[in-house]
Amino acid sequence: MIIKNVNLETVCGITSKLPENKLPEIAFAGKSNVGKSSLINGLLNRKSLARTSSQPGKTQTINFYNINEALYFVDLPGYGYAKVSKDVQEKWGVMIENYLQTSKQLKAVFLLIDIRHEPSSNDKNMYEWVVYNGYNPIIIATKLDKIKRSQIQKQLKLIRQGLNVKPGTIILPFSAQTKQGRDEIWSTIESLISDSDDAS
Repeated sequence: MIIKNVNLETVCGITSKLPENKLPEIAFAGKSNVGKSSLINGLLNRKSLARTSSQPGKTQTINFYNINEALYFVDLPGYGYAKVSKDVQEKWGVMIENYLQTSKQLKAVFLLIDIRHEPSSNDKNMYEWVVYNGYNPIIIATKLDKIKRSQIQKQLKLIRQGLNVKPGTIILPFSAQTKQGRDEIWSTIESLISDSDDAS
């Protein structure tokens, strides 16, 4: 997809009402610091559209990016280490669950996992939670440039087994540094959107 314009259209906090969008939505979930903002910036060819930070927990809202008036990227708050109280984390959980259950346009949830490590208990919980809410997460294995090429298959197997993914689950390695994997992610997104066009 050629990115002509991107607009951060809606920012939803804990008490905000979710927008009733008419365009297809693709959501991105992942623990704090897994590279979610870097992925979104990389996919959209922007340097700092989604704010990246070495401090975990930067995204504390659900952010809706309108792309080319054709679809939305939905950036969900990171889970895990964010230095926020349990109370706030629970509210984020309710907010994300509300979104997963009520969005009429959500086509897929991309779950980001750091390729260097075995999935954490938070990762496993998030995977199971997304499945429980009726979606088959597509896994993006981030930080691909941080491992040797010879390790890739071994690490992908660790992710597959660690999350106990359903058969047929798509796992796409990605590097924000080299943009490796960008085209594969876009072609997956485009096929999801065209499937929804065909169905409507």
